[in-house]
Amino acid sequence: MNPFFLGLDFDDPPPFEVTEGGRSEFVIVCDHAGRRMPQGLGSLGLAASELERHIAWDIGAARLSLALAERLEAWAILQTYSRLVIDCNRPLTSADSITRHSEDTIITGNLEVTAEEARLRAEHIFEPYHARIRTELDARAHEGRTSVLLFVHSFTPVYRRVARAWHAGVLYHNDSRLALPLLEALRREPGLVVGDNEPYRASALTDYGLVEHAEKRGLPYVELEVRQDLIADAEGQALWAERLARLLMGLR
Repeated sequence: MNPFFLGLDFDDPPPFEVTEGGRSEFVIVCDHAGRRMPQGLGSLGLAASELERHIAWDIGAARLSLALAERLEAWAILQTYSRLVIDCNRPLTSADSITRHSEDTIITGNLEVTAEEARLRAEHIFEPYHARIRTELDARAHEGRTSVLLFVHSFTPVYRRVARAWHAGVLYHNDSRLALPLLEALRREPGLVVGDNEPYRASALTDYGLVEHAEKRGLPYVELEVRQDLIADAEGQALWAERLARLLMGLR
């Protein structure tokens, strides 16, 4: 690991991947899709096994996003670097933007990040990713097209030795016009336990994208959390993509 992060190297992949959709009103955003590390940061001092855990990315969220995009004929924009480098779902002013601890794990490579290095991580990863989302939404607005944002995440079945009862959670901040109808629809599905702003509560301090890209533009949105063990394989991803597509299309 270099002692100072100089930004992405020329052969580092870009900080986002885009799947182009059709004329669908839906735009899918996945902030924690990947667990890549810039070459200049190595592994942040972590073992490879740590980078496979939830602390590094949202397991299953990327493939669920792509499966849902296929069914909705929607655009999908996925952030490809680990949230441990910089969390693209946190405001840059947040203490969790570049976290020193995740759950009970010390992130050694983040313990002495300088202000300049934090600025470079934002410049090379956070800002291009969010700029790409803005570009897409601006283009759609210019064309007079409706945009509905779906923010896709996943959560662990157990957190600090406490099992979580929810199969999924529906999150929102000030605008619940899509979230609450979807919450009701999901709760009508047989056998599902669905959280209302659980297992996380959306806020302007913890959820950058839904405030910046949806609420500031007045766009309908929902942030979806699906339990990781339910979408860890292709079968589960397909099941949840089909369910979510069916319910979302039924609400529009």
